[in-house]
Formats: sequence, structure tokens, C-alpha cells
Amino acid sequence: MNPVVSSTTDLLIVEKRNGIGYLRLNRPEKHNAVSYEMWQGIAQVMADFEADDTVRVVVVSGEGGRAFSAGADISQFEKQRASAGAIEEYNMEAGLAHEKLTNISKPTIAKIAGYCIGGGLGIALCCDLRLATDDSKFGIPAAKLGLGYGYGGLKPLVALVGPIRAKEILFTAKQFDAAEAYDMGLINQVLPKEELDGFVDEYTETIAGNAPLTIKASKQIIAEVCKDPDDRDLELCKRLVDACFDSEDYKEGRRAFMEKRKPQFQGK
Repeated sequence: MNPVVSSTTDLLIVEKRNGIGYLRLNRPEKHNAVSYEMWQGIAQVMADFEADDTVRVVVVSGEGGRAFSAGADISQFEKQRASAGAIEEYNMEAGLAHEKLTNISKPTIAKIAGYCIGGGLGIALCCDLRLATDDSKFGIPAAKLGLGYGYGGLKPLVALVGPIRAKEILFTAKQFDAAEAYDMGLINQVLPKEELDGFVDEYTETIAGNAPLTIKASKQIIAEVCKDPDDRDLELCKRLVDACFDSEDYKEGRRAFMEKRKPQFQGK
């Protein structure tokens, strides 16, 4: 069993336990609104999770139980998004956090309880899977704030829910409940609030027990499938599959199947 490694700051709680990396947004008094410093921290934490071979799955959540995240901290906009230069710098840091969340080779799960709004929904969209309580709320209020969402911000939303639903979310700027979000394809599961923790624990344990190289290959190849045909790296796809068949884990998987036991995968 892997040791527990944890660190806590005023803004983020980070923990590594039993093959799972946990990143918890830690501003419950502000519904976990994401500050400029948090965007920087998210990128750093995800880079650390990527480099740590003991981490097989990442769970992102918000502290307090009332919100995953209510979005970017609007109180900072006057100072940090008031000029073209400031907007560019802010967007660069937020974009780096999104890039690290999206492109980490390990599976990521957004564990959503309560409000998941604006930039908070953007964080959840960067994750591979989204599991939410039945009292969660989702929305993008940009049209009520005069904000513009760029290509990078809208691409994952459109990919999940399609252009018609994306227009509804953006044009109305309304909040949608968990059942509506599930019907749109925005989230994978809807659970009673009291069942979320146990379900996520079981879910992550299942994923962490599977072959890491197979999961890595699946994640990266699916990303290639979603690209325009001319941009797909089919040679990369072949290398990823070959790495699975050449691995010790493939041998272990075969042996475990024949011996009728649970495989012990090492990611090698």
C-alpha cells in the first residue's frame, strides 16, 4: 500500500494515497472561486502528479460540500483582467492549468458536489469523467458578465454536449440541475449526496487496479480520434498499443487470467 503524502495551502489541498492523487480547491467560504494563484497551483500540482509513477488516477474536487467551484474569482478581475496585457497574462496561467489537466496521461475524475459554474465547469470539462451529486448546479454565466469564451474554452463543451446544447448553455447563461446536465451528456453519473464519496472511492480503486499503460493508451488514442483527420498522429497510436503488448503488465495480465487471480500491474 502506498504511503499517504499530503500538503495543504490556503488555496489547495493535495494528497496522494493508495495510487490516487487528490486535488481539492480550498476556498469554501467563496464557493471555491478560482483565484489567479490557484490557476498557477493547479498547473504545478498536475505536473507533479504526471511525474509521480505511484499516482494512477487523479480526483479533483472542492472543499465544503456546497460547491465544486463557482468559477473564476471575479473580485480579481478589476486588477488582473482590466487591461489587454493583464488579460493575456491571466489567460496564460489559466490556459496552462487547463492544458495540464487535459493532457495528463493519467485518468482524471471531477468529483462534483454543489455549484459547478463558469471557470469551475471549465475545470470539470478538462477531466476525463465527471461524477456529481443530485443537487449539483451547472452553468456558464459569461453572457451576464460580458466575458468572451475562446476556442479552447468552448471546444471541450461542444465536444461533450454538441453545438445546440452548447448554444443553450451560453446564450441563456442559466443554471442547469444535475438531471439536465446528465441528459446533455455533461456528466457521467448522478448520485445522492451521501453516496458520492463511497462511489468515487470504489470507482477510483477500480481504475487504479487496471493496467496503467492500457489506460494511458486508451486516453491518448481517444484524444487522437477526436482530432481532425489531418491532425491525427496514427504512428503515436501504434506506438502506444505496441508498448502495451511489449510490457510486463501484459504478461502479468495473461498469467493472472490463467491463474484466476487479480493482476498486480506495475505500469511497466
